[in-house]
Amino acid sequence: MIKFPKIYIDSIKAKLSSNRNNKNDSDKQKFYNFDIISYYHRFKINSAEDITVDDKTVADIDFYEVFKFLDYTKSKVGQQFFFNRLLTLDSRKDFVEQEKWITYFSQNKKDKIIIERILSKLDKHESYYITNLFLDEYIGKPKHYDILKFLCFLPAVFFLMTFISKIFYFLLGISIVLNLILHYRFKKYIYLYKDSVSQLLILINVVNEIVNLGLFSNEATSLLKSKKSLETLKKKMIVFRIEKIGDSDIFEILFLIAEYIKIIFLIEPLIIFDVLSQLKSKKDDVRNLYEFIGEIDSYISILELRESVRYYCIPESKEKFKTLSFVDIYHPLIEDCVPNSLEINGKSILLTGSNMAGKTTFIRCVAISTLLAQTINTCFAREFKYCPMNILSAIRISDDLLNERSYYFEEVLTIKNMIAQNLEKGGNIFLLDEIFKGTNTLERISAGKAVLSYLAKEDSNVVFVSTHDVELADLLRDLYDLYHFTEIIQNDQISFDYKLKKGSLATRNAIRILEINDYPKEIINDAKETFSCLCQDS
Repeated sequence: MIKFPKIYIDSIKAKLSSNRNNKNDSDKQKFYNFDIISYYHRFKINSAEDITVDDKTVADIDFYEVFKFLDYTKSKVGQQFFFNRLLTLDSRKDFVEQEKWITYFSQNKKDKIIIERILSKLDKHESYYITNLFLDEYIGKPKHYDILKFLCFLPAVFFLMTFISKIFYFLLGISIVLNLILHYRFKKYIYLYKDSVSQLLILINVVNEIVNLGLFSNEATSLLKSKKSLETLKKKMIVFRIEKIGDSDIFEILFLIAEYIKIIFLIEPLIIFDVLSQLKSKKDDVRNLYEFIGEIDSYISILELRESVRYYCIPESKEKFKTLSFVDIYHPLIEDCVPNSLEINGKSILLTGSNMAGKTTFIRCVAISTLLAQTINTCFAREFKYCPMNILSAIRISDDLLNERSYYFEEVLTIKNMIAQNLEKGGNIFLLDEIFKGTNTLERISAGKAVLSYLAKEDSNVVFVSTHDVELADLLRDLYDLYHFTEIIQNDQISFDYKLKKGSLATRNAIRILEINDYPKEIINDAKETFSCLCQDS
């Protein structure tokens, strides 16, 4: 019995889900199945090759929605590769090669269009599964593989023997039924790898077409070597590329005949196990071709992204810690987003302000551009200067009811991870929204002040934190520069300008907002009286 690894069970489930939900994805409104898109990235995480953004930060900055906005890839291979690049901080290498090709494609639109057309040959959802061929161990040949090779010839032998004796008609029927059973016995393996192997053949052809354009001379030697190594399997892999080539009855009949021949003679299971056994030593070649296509597709995607947005900048990287400044930063997903500017001068940032005034959105703006600066050398601002930083956040926290953990306990665990990261290595940007709001006021302020002081005292860390507790602003002035967002109340109407302002919030409008929204006078008067008493006591 062949052991079927869990990773391939997950892959089959993802493929079934994709087949059920697959939609036309020829434009920016395409359907996104992130279980499949993130496949390459998840394996890269497990390989511990790169420094990546954690799942908490991915959720906090709405990364999946951001990815949909950023994605202009033309192939499924490029889409998987681009997803990984956007979350891999270790790609904060020199962007010289990237910018060279972006400049080239922007100036040579004809070559760009030709390459896009070639890349689109890998845009079927089956192309996602090329990763199966180089990211994990394959299933092995069944124990009785040699018997399968013997059984595949029996139907042909018995058919020829029917001219000698009618008894062979019976044996022919038995051999066909037996092979039919074995074919479907191995169908799950065929189904799992059929798409991968067939798309590998397309990948080889796509690489060949792009290399033949003569643009990538530096990569050509390595690519041709990998392509040549894999082409030894090309004749066998062609079996998995047999498709219907028309809708007429003749084509339908020919396709069915080909399918029956593959079933009766066990062609698919024999070839799939043989091809996989040979591919085990060629994983690096598959990966080489895959990542080349991913790189090229990513360059074109970044170019089209830059051409589509209201404005962007190429960031400037500094080695000095606590370097972070930007001019007219904005959130890419918010139409007509109000831009803001900031320059950090050796301190972290504490934001005060009322709900809906823009604090959390501003923090997400900073997080997104800090991430993209280090992964694709592109920021949604007119200017952006930074030092390389790991990104950790505690913005969107909720109860974990299944594990019986309260909101506050989830906050404690999330911030504990930040402290652990701080101890492990420097160069972090910490993003916190309403720290410890899951507990009472006095302890919240006390614990918040202690944690924020601890995180900000390191020269290599920058903290962005929002709070309603103006008391924290007074306690943290030595380590934090104070800024605020506020609402505007005029003629009993509430509006927001979403502009970042220097200093701590000086006004309190919560009770006034209740009054504007026609709360009973008894409640308003009681609230004002209580507030007055609390202010006197403090």
